[in-house]
Amino acid sequence: MTKLKSKLQEDLNAAIKERDELRSSTLRLTLAAITKEEVAGKEKRVLSDEEITKVITREAKKRREAAEAFAQGGRAESAEREKAEGEVLAEYLPKQLSDDELQQIVTQAVEEAKAAGAEGPRAMGQVMKIVNPKVAGLAEGGRVAALVKKQLAG
Repeated sequence: MTKLKSKLQEDLNAAIKERDELRSSTLRLTLAAITKEEVAGKEKRVLSDEEITKVITREAKKRREAAEAFAQGGRAESAEREKAEGEVLAEYLPKQLSDDELQQIVTQAVEEAKAAGAEGPRAMGQVMKIVNPKVAGLAEGGRVAALVKKQLAG
C-alpha cells in the first residue's frame, strides 16, 4: 500500500472513531474510487501516490461541480455538504498555484510559443502543451485554459 493510500485509510479509521460522519463518508467514497481504479482493466494493480492524487483531484472536481449544480438548483444544504467534502479532499492534494504564480507560468509559455512562431488563438494547443506539465495537479485545467485564452487574445 502506498503512503497516501495508507494515510487515507488511517484518517478514515480515526474519523470513524471520532464519529465524524462527513469526513468518514468522504474518505470512504474516495477509497472506493481508488479501489475501483485499481481493479479497472484486465489486471488488478496498485496505484502510485501520483495516480491516487489524480483520483482525489477528480473526486474533488466532482464535489465542486455538484456544489455549483446544487447552488443553482436552490439546494443550499446539499451544496454546503458537497463544498465541505471538497474541503476534506483538498487536504490530501498538493497546494494549488496562486493566480500570480499561474500567470507567470502562462506568460512564459506564451512567449515560448511566440518564439516558436505560434501566435494568436491558434497557438492555444501549443501553449497548453508547454503549460500542462508544469502545472499538473497544481492548477485546475479550466483555470489554466481561461488564462491562456485571455493572454493569447490580448
